[in-house]
Amino acid sequence: MSTTSPIRVLAVDDNVVVRAGLVALLEASDDLVVVGEAGNGAQALDQTRRLAPDVVLLDVRMPVRDGVSTVAELSGLAKVIMLTHTEDADVIRTALRRGASGYLVHGHFTLDELSRALHDVVQGTGTPLSPVAATVALMDLRAAPDQQEAAAPIPSLGLTEREGEILAAVARGLDNKGIAAELYLTEKTVKNHINRIFRKLGVTSRAAAIARWNGVGPSDMARPGPPRAHG
Repeated sequence: MSTTSPIRVLAVDDNVVVRAGLVALLEASDDLVVVGEAGNGAQALDQTRRLAPDVVLLDVRMPVRDGVSTVAELSGLAKVIMLTHTEDADVIRTALRRGASGYLVHGHFTLDELSRALHDVVQGTGTPLSPVAATVALMDLRAAPDQQEAAAPIPSLGLTEREGEILAAVARGLDNKGIAAELYLTEKTVKNHINRIFRKLGVTSRAAAIARWNGVGPSDMARPGPPRAHG
């Protein structure tokens, strides 16, 4: 993209009023142009493939497909900045891990700040974060060694990234309903993933799967304990 070309933006929000306000805000800037609008994640993917925007401004909670479940695919097609009212730490964390280039909360930025955020993302010179998102990112950075240690078993277990996320949630004691809520999945999808995890790990229970996650191999689980004294 030429430095004189306006940044092409796709605005994604299921609230028509919020989206109209966002479009009006963007169009007030000479170096930004709105090339399309979408009301859910599925439409966002279709529009991004068709219109090739430089940046997608993506809401979190939407029907059909929400922003968090869509951001990984979208980020393979364009830069993505989450633009939402949602300040939930788990949502922020998940969106950033899945490829969002920034996370902005409505009411916490001006037009100049939004324009600068779009330029930084397109030029690869910054990751715009509203204060709450910056706090979450800092907390994760400080906890990074622990997270890396916890994630270490995934490659050796042969699980996909999604299966690793689900098994990590199982290890934290979440049931299927809790995992579905945290990862924006249906309970049926979670159940299907867990069944695949069990098959890959060669286990038949959550306890055994957690043991594998914690580094206990099949031979360790099968190994008999010391002989019992009789009498």
